[in-house]
Amino acid sequence: MVALRNIVVLTGAGISAESGIDTFRSAGGLWERHRVEDVATPEGFARDPELVQRFYDARRAAVQEVAPNAAHEALARLDAEWGGELLIVTQNVDDLHERAGASRVLHMHGELLSALCPVCERRHRWTGPLVDRPACPTCEAHSLRPDVVWFGEMPYQMDRIYAALRQANLFVSIGTSGAVYPAAGFVRDARDLGARTLELNLDRSEGSHWFHESRQGRAGDLVPHWVSEILGS
Repeated sequence: MVALRNIVVLTGAGISAESGIDTFRSAGGLWERHRVEDVATPEGFARDPELVQRFYDARRAAVQEVAPNAAHEALARLDAEWGGELLIVTQNVDDLHERAGASRVLHMHGELLSALCPVCERRHRWTGPLVDRPACPTCEAHSLRPDVVWFGEMPYQMDRIYAALRQANLFVSIGTSGAVYPAAGFVRDARDLGARTLELNLDRSEGSHWFHESRQGRAGDLVPHWVSEILGS
């Protein structure tokens, strides 16, 4: 048996929902109040930039009012204590992993607390609104947009993610529906490459059949227990 050394963790909306962040796909979630075509596509932004900016301004303000939960804190503990390779790939655009203390985090869908300038392609830490079209701190163009990946755009750092999956002994998916690609395909990729696969989710996901093991429950309960198993304490 190959010794466990390299771990890839994928986190989705379910882990942050327990901190009070509204999800897109749940009953009463964001998609019920806004069409994806209007607020999460380049075409929607071109058609009505003010609507899109206000939507993300509200989300940016809301995320700063919540706190990491026990699942984020457990992954931060794993980050600090795991001696092997670890990559926490998150589909979430909040900064709760980092606020809990994790540093080995990759935001494949971008970050709410970041603004992107399409003119100079620079990114800037951003905590305030963008609806009033503030100037880019680098090139002074009034073109800043949310630094989030919209439908039809390529997720960030895919080469780094696939490199980590090729080396992984264990792939763990936490709080994700298994419905959005390419992230939904990571479990199959990892399993085909020889990794053990584990799902920690409130319910079985659309891709549960690809996992060697699936555990159901709240992330705040499941993740600390699993991290204690991995760390042996």
